[in-house]
Amino acid sequence: MAAAAGIELRNLTVVRGDRPVVEDVTATVHRGQITGLLGPSGCGKSTLMRAIVGVQARVSGTLEILGLAAGTPALRSRVGYVTQAPAVYADLTARENLRYFARILGAPTAAVENALEVVALETHADQPVSRLSGGQQARVSLATALLASPEVLVLDEPTVGLDPVLRRDLWALFRRLADDGVTLLISSHVMDEAEHCDRILLMRAGRLLADGTREELLARSDATSVEDAFLRLVEQREPAA
Repeated sequence: MAAAAGIELRNLTVVRGDRPVVEDVTATVHRGQITGLLGPSGCGKSTLMRAIVGVQARVSGTLEILGLAAGTPALRSRVGYVTQAPAVYADLTARENLRYFARILGAPTAAVENALEVVALETHADQPVSRLSGGQQARVSLATALLASPEVLVLDEPTVGLDPVLRRDLWALFRRLADDGVTLLISSHVMDEAEHCDRILLMRAGRLLADGTREELLARSDATSVEDAFLRLVEQREPAA
């Protein structure tokens, strides 16, 4: 495995029922970079992410994070994971949620206030999560993932449904984290979000369609946008009858 690899996938397959929903995926997510996992809804992005963080059943192939097998207990505090739906308690305040998860993770008390500051929730910290907007709830979930200062962040559609200003602010935060050495894998079905990524993994129907920088994908497909590149690559694999 390469020393610069944050996440290594080799021939990764996930079976659900009697069919593979992720099939033979091989890719590298490099340390200290933002890698975008882009593709239409239902293509297997969430399943792939669950496999990476070690909570997905019926996984075969090779999958390592920071040189360790996915799901290894030693990775618990080194990998942060944010699901599509906010994974926090609605009847607790943002600060209460963070204090609870900090105890579970063994994070220091100071990590709570630091995480609130990083996601710009200080002024809403003592409101019940149920009274927060969808974007604010998403930031509470992100804050919980930051409590242990993880080396790898796996974020499943973190900007979906958010207003343009908040999306901009979150991508700025992701860039600061990457600049500080954190490895980020971020999924989205919005192809324009490739603009913020150092590297892009394009998925369709459970398979990896392409892997490269934005510039490499555009050159490979002779396209002017990642969305156009995606469509052209699909056409190359599945020519019209």
